[in-house]
Amino acid sequence: MQKINEISILSGKGGTGKTSLAAALATMGKNTVAADCDVDVANLYLILNPDDYKTEKYISGHKAVIDYDICTQCGLCKDHCRFGAIELQPDPDYPQGKITIVETSCDGCWLCSRICPVNAIEMVPSDKSFWYLGEYRYGKMVHARLAPGEENSGKLVSVVREQARKTADECGAKNIIIDGPPGTGCAAIASLTGANKVVIVTEPTGTGLHDMKRILDLAGRFQVKRYVVINKSDLNPDITDRICSWCEKEGVPVIGNLPFDPRMVHSMVACKSIQEWAPDSEIAASIQNIYELLVRS
Repeated sequence: MQKINEISILSGKGGTGKTSLAAALATMGKNTVAADCDVDVANLYLILNPDDYKTEKYISGHKAVIDYDICTQCGLCKDHCRFGAIELQPDPDYPQGKITIVETSCDGCWLCSRICPVNAIEMVPSDKSFWYLGEYRYGKMVHARLAPGEENSGKLVSVVREQARKTADECGAKNIIIDGPPGTGCAAIASLTGANKVVIVTEPTGTGLHDMKRILDLAGRFQVKRYVVINKSDLNPDITDRICSWCEKEGVPVIGNLPFDPRMVHSMVACKSIQEWAPDSEIAASIQNIYELLVRS
């Protein structure tokens, strides 16, 4: 297997411009593999618009289903469900109320199915989530969609990344651009584990600085090369300076100060990256420098 450069784009909070940067990097070189690992709210595909040629179901867990032809309404499952997913709800056919499973609260722990004295509860796979493989104008793309209320987003991220690596190896791609989720949860951990480089996109606000520190601390525990990009850096020069000073103290390179540019929004509305929409802009030139450092170094 060839050596593949995996670059994970993360942020401590949402709305910093992480996906915009990932889209720009993914449209600057031919034969690139893009992986959208923000599986709870995937939106990179809206910009890259891949032509999906493979769709696979993802089993995120199991849900409990009651067979009312067998159920005796004993209530044993309700008494033992620690997640409050089994309730006694009004029903005209059940004067004392009907034992009902609240699907969005069910954790899929299997306890109710194991303690039911008449085996009236079956655990069925949660198969409403999917992952996709397709082609976009600069290479291949792997993305996924976790169904509302489903679990194991970190596991689905790992599936996306594994498929991205496999695809990169098959098509000879040297770079994988990973658009990770915001925050420091399990999906973010799965997005940076094993990556060669991680880029933290932040903004010049108090919350941007605070959450940047948290995700940088997390990335540091995985011994990944860390970089910072400050988006809309000219909107608050004082906090931009504070971010740069803190990063310098911690030994984390700030590789980009991107100016605020309304054309960034216009490019997304047109389903284009800023590199495609305004290639001669100042922000496109700044991202070009970021690309040279991350991809070609």
